[in-house]
Amino acid sequence: MRTVIGCPYAQKAFGYAAPIGALAGLIGLGGGEFRLPVLMHVIGFPAKASVPLNLIVSLTTLAAALLFRSHVTPAGTLQQHLPEMAGLLCGGVASAFWGTRLVQRLKDERLVAAIGVLLAGIGVLMLVEVAFPFEPLALSPDALPRFSLGIGLGVGIGFVSSLLGVAGGELLIPSLMFIFGADIKTAGTASLFISLVIVAVGIWRYGRMGAIPKGGGPRRIIAAMSLGSIIGGLIGGLAAAIAPVAALKIVLGVVLLAAAGKTLWSHRSAPN
Repeated sequence: MRTVIGCPYAQKAFGYAAPIGALAGLIGLGGGEFRLPVLMHVIGFPAKASVPLNLIVSLTTLAAALLFRSHVTPAGTLQQHLPEMAGLLCGGVASAFWGTRLVQRLKDERLVAAIGVLLAGIGVLMLVEVAFPFEPLALSPDALPRFSLGIGLGVGIGFVSSLLGVAGGELLIPSLMFIFGADIKTAGTASLFISLVIVAVGIWRYGRMGAIPKGGGPRRIIAAMSLGSIIGGLIGGLAAAIAPVAALKIVLGVVLLAAAGKTLWSHRSAPN
């Protein structure tokens, strides 16, 4: 722990991760989409190293969040949404296998461009959710169509998760709420269960490909970011009841758009 505290890059990682975790925790997200630009632009890791490192931090944050939320959602409430949860999980895991391989095959400049576009898309989604509130769709209560739709959505969500190194809650929670009719607490807890498996599969795949950076430096960054994210997420979760969620989504959406712009600009200005 002393070596982590004494490392200037680890101090930066903790200093950014704690407020990111707190702000993301206020609106029920893990914060991976905000950590990735920090790993790339503040710490200075290449995109191909930042993505698996972000996944590892996401896994520790998810595990802690699941412990914090274990008393929030009764098991019976989750059982009502098992068909779509199973579909989202199956689609997400299958897509994570393909997405991790794609990350390693893409040229660095193409990966950076894809990251910038996806960050911009998530930022726009946050702003749209505030400006145009959605009503849940009237889906059939039958398990098979809900499972099938879950697979289709899970494929897209798993791809984004593996490409950005994020848990995917920013896509899973709206899907569970507005498409499958789950309430916010149920959607948040279900999202954690689904994301935990998808992220674990992504890390396993990156590990098998030898794509996870090794050495003391990356380990210290992971430890500092994980600690900061967990502490921040706990603070954010406790303060969620009094937080102006809509205003925070606007701020965080704008922050993501700015991060996307910086990412795309760095890609454009990089030497060919």
